[in-house]
Amino acid sequence: MIETNNLTKTFSDVTAVEDLTLRVDEGEVFGFLGPNGAGKTTTVRVLACLISKTSGEARIGNYEIGNDADALKIRKIIGLVPDNVGLYEDLSAYRNLDFYGRLYECTVAQREDRIEHFLKMLGLWNVRDRAVRTFSKGMKQKLAIVRALIHEPQVLFLDEPTANLDPEFQKTVRDFILELKHEKRTIFLNTHNLDEAQRICDRIGILNTKLVAEGTPEQLMESLRLGLRYVVSSGNRLVIDVSDPEKENPGIMEAIVAAGGHIQFITEKHATLEEVYLKLVRDRQ
Repeated sequence: MIETNNLTKTFSDVTAVEDLTLRVDEGEVFGFLGPNGAGKTTTVRVLACLISKTSGEARIGNYEIGNDADALKIRKIIGLVPDNVGLYEDLSAYRNLDFYGRLYECTVAQREDRIEHFLKMLGLWNVRDRAVRTFSKGMKQKLAIVRALIHEPQVLFLDEPTANLDPEFQKTVRDFILELKHEKRTIFLNTHNLDEAQRICDRIGILNTKLVAEGTPEQLMESLRLGLRYVVSSGNRLVIDVSDPEKENPGIMEAIVAAGGHIQFITEKHATLEEVYLKLVRDRQ
């Protein structure tokens, strides 16, 4: 559904995204992780046809990024929730959504049905007639997500959708994204929230101007475990990195007992996504 090949974007003498090659399949939730300035938002802006690419190739569906004839077609099949929601503050929530539905040439029936459906899903139906300027940041963020879905896009880009929200609103937005996932929508999620990425995403890419790693959360955590061999002792706790616990643990236990040690219990420790992320980003710096 989304495919890039050596996609690069530079601003004057600064390279924001360099040689990005990736593929996001239809119905997949793909997470983009990376520090501030890593190029995540720039990538989304290029894919959404908001800024031009410098070099390389990119496609969404059968349409080519950078082809003027395809730009409007791409915009019709994507939805975007930017980091700055940009709603009309003096209009009500309902009128904001109805306005954008008209821009996307949705029929009256489609607008009415979708606005009610999504506002109810996000708990905003009862405040649909209130001016947006009276909304909290979390409510505006949820409204921006509905706006991006009003035309039933095939692809949804979410740029830090839970940033700066309190835990309750974060959970509401996360649950809503999971609902969209069940509908088999293709979702491209920029996030700093590692727990969020691990819960929601089918695959994750770690970006630091260049793509430094890609895979399922499980694959990324396994890659860190395989890349390390260590023995760490702390008090009465011993951490040993092994490749095959079932084969190696008995021999380790025998060696500890033979050396006069006592074993209270053994547990298995897995690398976390946070450990993977921090290691890969630091290695790239």
